[in-house]
Amino acid sequence: MTAGMDLFEWSVMIGKVLFVAVVLLQVAPLMAWVERRGSALMQNRLGPNRIGPLGLFQSICDAIKFIFKEDTVPGHVEKFYWLLAPIVSLVPSFMTFLAIPIASSINLGDHTIHFQAANLDVGLLYVLSIGSLGVYGIIMAGWASNNKYSLLGSLRSSSQMISYELSLGLSIIGILMTFSSVQLSEIAAAQGQTLLQLGPLSIPKWGIFIQPLGFLIFTTAAFAETNRLPFDLPEGESEIVAGYHLEYGSMKFAVFMMAEYVNMFTASAMISTLYFGGWQMLPGMQSLLTLSGTSGLTYEWLRIVLELSSFFIKVIFFMWFFVWVRWTIPRFRYDQLMDLGWKAMLPLSLLNILATGALIYFKVI
Repeated sequence: MTAGMDLFEWSVMIGKVLFVAVVLLQVAPLMAWVERRGSALMQNRLGPNRIGPLGLFQSICDAIKFIFKEDTVPGHVEKFYWLLAPIVSLVPSFMTFLAIPIASSINLGDHTIHFQAANLDVGLLYVLSIGSLGVYGIIMAGWASNNKYSLLGSLRSSSQMISYELSLGLSIIGILMTFSSVQLSEIAAAQGQTLLQLGPLSIPKWGIFIQPLGFLIFTTAAFAETNRLPFDLPEGESEIVAGYHLEYGSMKFAVFMMAEYVNMFTASAMISTLYFGGWQMLPGMQSLLTLSGTSGLTYEWLRIVLELSSFFIKVIFFMWFFVWVRWTIPRFRYDQLMDLGWKAMLPLSLLNILATGALIYFKVI
């Protein structure tokens, strides 16, 4: 029996890791298409529309081009670290998503399946710590390129990460104070409680309702952490050509681009988990589940499907939000970026902690 249980648990774990890997590998080509079509929509253009319906297969052609494009190594680079840098950027971006719950658990006989590749007691700390390692790949790429523009881009990235990770970490303190846990599955489950009942209208205890300021700070810091406009100073084309990946081409450049999109996906998943209930069902889905008339294991699997749908709908919205902001707000000057991080977001995050403590003391939340 023990051997059977071990085999079952190993099979489930391998299945979850493969599922995460497959999902994350689809993010870059899909988001490249969304970026192009989204920018075209906002600029009254068509965007990619030749290869496949609505140009959907354009990203496949781009992937083939990246794979077969000549992959040269410039003679002036530090070859070992230059080749290692894209991997150092990509691996942490994949690792961080493992701790994020995408649905609640389900019982199958004597086994409990958690829809989370790594069900860690310190899941939130794991995501923050592993996610912060990606900047080492950017620093390594800038230094190993032996190019002044690349080095300047990597220096910008490191100082930007330091400035905004501080506010990002402090913005989450209010969530930790409210839910008294650093386990992401417990935080998502706790948001299923009712915060306020207004007649037939029920307002859930989602993080956005109890931590609106924390949500704004975290979301802004997430843009800076993922090097997305208006915080894409590390690759500012108008000043430093292309920044830290200036000397990279073919698949090595594609790996950097993939790491950025996967980081966006993880950031969107974290925003959804901490502030929008994670896998908690969207309005109307619980009624749909009740009206389905199912019971037993069929009911449980239908619940999981609706929870997965809710989670990914939230994540997709925030992925689109990243694109929306990119084509709406211009890039900051570097002094404006630093001023925002140190003079505005840091004091506001400290104020948010103070306000949260007061609300908890007076039993408002």
